[in-house]
Parts: sequence; C-alpha cells; structure tokens
Amino acid sequence: MITNLDLQNIKQRFGIIGNAPLLNHALERAIMVAPTEINVLITGESGVGKESFSKIIHQLSPRKHNIFTAVNCGAIPEGTIDSELFGHEKGAFTGAIESRKGFFEVTNGGTIFLDEIGEMPLSTQARLLRVLEYGEFIKVGSSKVQKTDVRVVAATNVNLEEAIRKGKFREDLYYRLSTVPIYVPALRERGNDVLLLFRKFATDFAEKYRREPIELNEEAKNILLNYRFPGNIRQLKNLVYDLSVTAESSIITAEILQKYLPKDSRTNLPIVVENENTQQQAFSDRELLYKVLFDMRKDVTELKKLVLQLLTSGTSATGAEIIKNHQDLFKEVQGFPSIVTNDKSTNSQVVLPVIQSEGNVIPFHASAEQIEDIPHETEEETLSLEKKEKELIIKALKQHNGKRKYAAEDLGISERTLYRKIKKYGLE
Repeated sequence: MITNLDLQNIKQRFGIIGNAPLLNHALERAIMVAPTEINVLITGESGVGKESFSKIIHQLSPRKHNIFTAVNCGAIPEGTIDSELFGHEKGAFTGAIESRKGFFEVTNGGTIFLDEIGEMPLSTQARLLRVLEYGEFIKVGSSKVQKTDVRVVAATNVNLEEAIRKGKFREDLYYRLSTVPIYVPALRERGNDVLLLFRKFATDFAEKYRREPIELNEEAKNILLNYRFPGNIRQLKNLVYDLSVTAESSIITAEILQKYLPKDSRTNLPIVVENENTQQQAFSDRELLYKVLFDMRKDVTELKKLVLQLLTSGTSATGAEIIKNHQDLFKEVQGFPSIVTNDKSTNSQVVLPVIQSEGNVIPFHASAEQIEDIPHETEEETLSLEKKEKELIIKALKQHNGKRKYAAEDLGISERTLYRKIKKYGLE
C-alpha cells in the first residue's frame, strides 16, 4: 500500500507538482509497476509530462544503474527509424559507410522510452514486437539474430484503439505494450494544480533572473482555472515566462492575462471537434433538408391543383368538406393561406382556407361563375435548377437593359460565367 508520505517523497524527488486525484492515481501505478519487468504504456495529451513518468519507472526499478534512452519515434524519418532502433551493417543502404549500433543494442540491460509510439511505421512495429516477445532483433542489412535485454516503456497521445481500427497500429503490439497502462491527466483535469504550477514556474524564473516573481489576482486565477490549456504544462510554463518577461506589472490582472491567452480557446467549455464522420453527417443532413423542402413545395403545388379542380368542376362541396376529405394533404402543408368571410347561413364570420393564383385570392366556397374569368396556374411548378437559373438570368438582363456586366454583378457571378450561361440557354 502506497501512503501519502510515499507519494510526497516521490513528488519531491522527481519535481512533480500537484495533488489532483488523477495525478496521484497515475503516480501510484507507476510506483507499483516500477520494480517489475512489465512493459508499460503511458497515455495522455502532448505536454502532460509522460517522459517524467518513464524516468520515475526507470529510477525505481532494478535497472536504475543502467542506461535510460528516450526515443521520439515521431521525429525519426520512416526510412531511418529501423537503423536508429536496431542498427545497421556497413553498406546496408546508401550512406551506410560503417556499421552502427542501434538503441536496443546500446541500451542492453536498461530501459528504453519510446515516445509517440503511435507514429511508428507498421514494418518497424513488427520488428519491435519480436524484441518484446523474444528479446531478439536483426540489424538492417544483416541476417544475424542478436539478443537484447531491454525494458520498454512506450507513450502516445494518439488513441491506439482507433489506430488499430484504421489499420495503422498492430493489435498484437498494443496488447503487448499495454500490460499496465498509465493515464497522465491533462492540466485542465487537475483543478487547482494549475495555480501551484504557475507559482512554481514564476518562482523559478524570478530566482534564475533575479526578478520579482509575478502573481495572479483573484479574477486572473479564475480565468486560468477555466482555461483549456491544449498545450498543457508546456504551454503553462511558456505563458509564465512570457508574462515574467513582458508584463508591465508583477500583479497579473484578468485584463493582462486575457491578452496573453489565445483568443480561440480561452475557456474550459466543451467544444465540437469535426472529423470526417461529422462532415459526412453534415452533408447528409443538408441533402435531407433539401429533399424535405422540395417535397413540401410539391405538396403545396398538388394541393393548389386539387382545389382548383374542385372549384372549376362546379362541385357544391364547402371548404370544410374539402378539408375533411383531404386531411392528409392539409396536415402536411404548414401556413396555408386563409381568409375571414361571412357565412350567410349562420350570419357569422368564419375562417376558410384559400388559394392564390397570379395575385388573385379565391376562397374555397366560390362558385364556378366567380372563378371562370380568373387565370389559374394549374401546371405543376418545376423543381429544375436549370430552369430557375435561366429565369434569373433573363430577369437580371431585363432589369439592367441587357448590360451583361451589371447583370453578372447582380447575380453574383463573373461576366465570363454569365456569357457561358447565356450561350448554354440560347439567350443570345
């Protein structure tokens, strides 16, 4: 059982600042796994201090007197990473003028920290898997199998399970590495630790450069606590140093702090992160919306045709009877126009739906004689985009007396595009 005293001693020894529960949990796991030979996978965002945890594991292990090697897999080109990790023989490739030992050979008996393991190429992952399973490797350009005794501590800020689904990371290697996973929390998950770290960095800077340490007022503290810190501890340290050098006052107010925080992410509120799936979903939603709008327009057109047919056929049905007989159509069409008229049989006012035809209002109860001379638009409206585009071009040309330059500006297209459209629709 790890006591609070043990934790405090480890924190002081390795310079760990903070008392957040997630941080303490990660430290406890690191302390417990350190004396074993088990491989460890450390996960967490960039800048949270994953390498510090790898050093804790090495220093508390039986290998502490041997070599500790940290390798950033994401910083090594794909063409040379095999050579860097496993070494190469003379003449193995262009530029290999002599044999070279790789990190796994040099670190024999010690601990190797593979940072950004998620960026490792698949071919190198296969080589690493053999080292983990059998403790052996082959240099680039050689056929001789060599033995090595290395403990591997890996780290990543990538979701390896997602990388496995995309075929970018080997599933067998993932389970070989993640025997004991350790999650290092982001700075925004550590609560008041951010204030402790701010004070620590400010004091360190002041002592090094013999300056008065900067301090936060209460409002500035609240802003800092609610800031997301996408760059985590690294970003906070840079912020403190920037304020220490350039701030006009040693008391940092909310107004001063706001000037140093990026404008695009000042709060700790949740954000929506777009990926390929959300973009496709947005596109599908847009298509669905267009379809709904077109269907509604079609329903309105069919409803107008139905009403006109009923009115011109001389039927004695009232507006209420028509609505009753065709409720399915009337329920689907929202905001159908209506008028207030007098009902002679009851000597009262009633509201009846109407249709509009070329500016004329026609109530449902109108007789055939009343609507005989009124022009009716019975042809179904087209949903053709080309026809609508043609109509807009004709309208714009008429409005500007045939001057294509001004018509193009009004339509929001280039004059050259307008010329092409005029030729396409035969409007010359």
